[in-house]
Amino acid sequence: MREYLLCLFAAAAVTYLTMPVVRLLALKAGAMAEVRDRDVHSVPIPRWGGLGMLLGFLAAFLLASKLPMMRSVFESSDTPRAILTGVFVIVVLGMIDDKWGLDPPVKLAGQAMAAGLMAWQGVQIVWLPINGTLVLDPLTSTALTTLVIMITINAVNFVDGLDGLAGGIVAIAAMAFFVYAYLLSVDFGFQRATLATLLTALLTGMCLGFLPHNIHPARIFMGDTGSMLIGLLLGAAMITLVGRLDPSAVQGVTLFPALLPIVLPLAVVAVPLIDVVLAVGRRARAGQSPFTADKGHLHHRLLEMGHSQRRAVSLMYGWTALVAFTGVSLAFMSVAVSATLFIMGTLGMVLLVRHTPESEGALGAPAQAV
Repeated sequence: MREYLLCLFAAAAVTYLTMPVVRLLALKAGAMAEVRDRDVHSVPIPRWGGLGMLLGFLAAFLLASKLPMMRSVFESSDTPRAILTGVFVIVVLGMIDDKWGLDPPVKLAGQAMAAGLMAWQGVQIVWLPINGTLVLDPLTSTALTTLVIMITINAVNFVDGLDGLAGGIVAIAAMAFFVYAYLLSVDFGFQRATLATLLTALLTGMCLGFLPHNIHPARIFMGDTGSMLIGLLLGAAMITLVGRLDPSAVQGVTLFPALLPIVLPLAVVAVPLIDVVLAVGRRARAGQSPFTADKGHLHHRLLEMGHSQRRAVSLMYGWTALVAFTGVSLAFMSVAVSATLFIMGTLGMVLLVRHTPESEGALGAPAQAV
């Protein structure tokens, strides 16, 4: 645990300390988020915050390669190199998009390239828990891996609409997945879980180091450079573990070895994924492109209900933690206990969502004379 925490703090520290320099660089380069009708910020804000997150990731990744417990992962596998390849491609794509703007088809092609290069070098979903264990052929494995990573990238990208929202949601999701990966890697000795545990620790650190600069009122945005980077790393972490984890190998380790490889990734990205599905459906009904920007996202609806930016972000954090940690809890406790906690948490979250400043004022208003 100490080595993972060391890497987490290294990623957080480097990200935090380099962000002012990155902000100045974005200002000089003109990589700015201008104010648009659908935006909630009122003045132009520098982008490229993802560049500082990249520096945090690289510094901690290098540190991890020198630590005794994780050195073998870097020496015996091409997966770290595959992840670095995808990271550099997605960051270059994001920086270009943040500066000049890219058409959706071009951006999707770049995402497919980054995900495809990782899959080609070994970051792959090699089996699925269908009818026991369904082993995938190389072409299907590569195609499915690319699709899953692209979905994760765009889920994070879509939810990046309020100060501190995407960074906090991914940090919470990464923490939840870290718990399960750590259980398999350390407590049960699954060597292949080590890299996934490391990636989620680094992802948590990157996001925590970025958030002090991005909490409302934000001084810098992560931009597509950051949102696509953390989406790619989150997808890579999930695939390096559950995509290569034979369900039969964890019998007795978890309560649902056959289902967890499906349940966990869905639970971890549930909130961003729901937002994507709702956005695509909403735009399809309106006869618009799925990539047409609007103000119908979940966080926009919370603002319309009367919640402040910070409260809306906190509520999104709460929903993310509830769903993600409920999914992870299935590895430690019975369905009945997990379901009970989830129902109680859902009821609490519903009350918090409905309790807006307007409702508070209504409850405290004096009764009118009849």
